[in-house]
Amino acid sequence: MARKIANIDGIGNVLLVKRRGTKNLRLSIQPDGQVRVGLPAWAPYSAGIRFAASRSKWITDNLQLHKPPVLRHGQRIGKFHNLTFRSKPDAKRTYATLRTNTITVVSPFQPTDLIVQKAARKACEKALKKEADLLLDRRVQEISSRQGLRYKNMRVKRLKSRWGSCSQDGLITLNYYLIQLPWELIDYVIVHELAHTQHLDHSRDFWDLVESIIPGAKGHRKTIRNYRPVLLPS
Repeated sequence: MARKIANIDGIGNVLLVKRRGTKNLRLSIQPDGQVRVGLPAWAPYSAGIRFAASRSKWITDNLQLHKPPVLRHGQRIGKFHNLTFRSKPDAKRTYATLRTNTITVVSPFQPTDLIVQKAARKACEKALKKEADLLLDRRVQEISSRQGLRYKNMRVKRLKSRWGSCSQDGLITLNYYLIQLPWELIDYVIVHELAHTQHLDHSRDFWDLVESIIPGAKGHRKTIRNYRPVLLPS
């Protein structure tokens, strides 16, 4: 898979990706805000650049939806952390501290300053990872034991577009952004990945297994599409 980054006036950096089997030009915006153009393997990169430029208004409009939320004082992060901004005019730098259930950002600048927001987002990411490592591992073990669905191992990491995955050898990977969702959706994703230890595809047998464990799973599947794997506003 060949790829190239092109900087287009009025849009910024666009990722151009050539893939075998792709028949048409495809434009998308990734959860992290990256503009992506998929091209057939035989197409020149210039075709992708022209295509993106022709859709500049659509890209600009939709990029607004991918801007990171402004983090605010007192905001709940994940399941048990609270975000606090503390003004300290004599501070020489902006820094953040992470405690058991608090995230404190100290800065000589206002909370809405880009430098302060960047420090806050970085600290919030660490808090989500910490929570996910603790809570998701425990939840997977509980559901696995209760349903008799064995897995080899589980890890938590940041995934760009998926909530989770399951490898052929039973390694389950969960997106740490998952910890922000309601527990019923978290359980749905966990059951989804555990079901893949029995059925690696999305066959009827797979969905029947998921539904037998979580009645109404089809509704959860629809609801979770309203969320993106990013730092969510409270």
